[in-house]
Parts: sequence; structure tokens; C-alpha cells
Amino acid sequence: MPKTQVILTHNVIGLGAESDQVKVAAGYARNFLYPQGLAIPLTGANKRRLEVLRQRRAEREAHELNSMTELAQSLSKLTLVIAVKTGEDGKMFGSVTAGTIADELKHQFEATVDKRKIHLPQAIKKLGEYDVELRLHADVATTLKVRVESSTPLPTPPAAATPARETAASKQPAAERAPAAKGEGRRERPDRPPRGVKTEKPRPAA
Repeated sequence: MPKTQVILTHNVIGLGAESDQVKVAAGYARNFLYPQGLAIPLTGANKRRLEVLRQRRAEREAHELNSMTELAQSLSKLTLVIAVKTGEDGKMFGSVTAGTIADELKHQFEATVDKRKIHLPQAIKKLGEYDVELRLHADVATTLKVRVESSTPLPTPPAAATPARETAASKQPAAERAPAAKGEGRRERPDRPPRGVKTEKPRPAA
């Protein structure tokens, strides 16, 4: 495939930045770079524009450095809370990835961070707090605190059952629950005098 040399007029990820002279496929230059205004052919006339492109590049990079430095300072003071679903045993359903963190930063703090700048050794699969490295710029890095919490409510333990007899007794009036005194409640026969009282027998008539 034939190659051609071009001068980049804009930053092209994976290819170069303004004023860089690079060699690319002729079809790529003709069908994409030139129509998008991202590059110009490397000619004697176009070389005169290099100084202007270098100046514009320096200004852009200085602006990016300042912006990323400010963003790093802001993010280092934050704690990003991510709620996830868990089972009854506390284990997470799924995992938290760099893409998840980028989405939550945008949603919660309106902070735009490319997920490729969020460096996780591996996806987060357990609840807890983590320090996540952010490489925002070649000269700017910071650490973001991420706390992964469960959004699943904890099961409520069942209340202890009260014995039926104890419940019934507690509802009974105190007077009824009091034990009867000894001898209380004995019924005296109506034809007998009370105990301890002597009675005289009637005398026969003369």
C-alpha cells in the first residue's frame, strides 16, 4: 500500500499532534485526514505553516495541562460512592469497571474523564473502599477514592415469638392472677355453726 507524508494540523490520537510530520497510507490521508482538516500534504509551501502549528500546539498543551491539574486537585478531594446490587450473602452481582467509574463521575460530579485514563488492575468485585489511580495527563496523575456500597436492603430478622400461655397471663387482671389465700373460698355449711363456737343443746320440757 503506497505511503505519503503529511503534516498534522490537529491532534490525532494514536498518530501525532499539530506540526508533526508523519507517514500514513495514501488512502487514509486522501479519504479521512484531508477531508476532516486534520492534515495537509507535506510540500514546500505547507512547511511554512509549521511555526504557526507549533505555536498553536504549545498553547493547546498548556491549556490541557492547566485543566487536568485543576481536575486532579478536585478529584483528589472527592469520594465516589457507587451503589451495587448484592445477594443475601453480601456478594456483588457483576463488577465495577473503569467505564462504571467514568460514568458515575459524569453523573454525580459532571466530571469528564476518559475511561482509558482510569487505571484499575482488575475490576472491583467486592464491597469496600478503594484508591483508584487516574492518569489524566502525561504530567498529571491523582488518586480517586471509590466506595462501593450495597443498594440491597438487609433482611429484617423475625421477631421472637412470645409463648401463648405467658401472653394470656399477661392480659389477665392482677386481681385474678393473685393466688388465693389459704382457706379462702371454702364454703361453710349453713346448718353448722362456725368452727370454735360452742352451742347448747335444748333442754327437754318438764
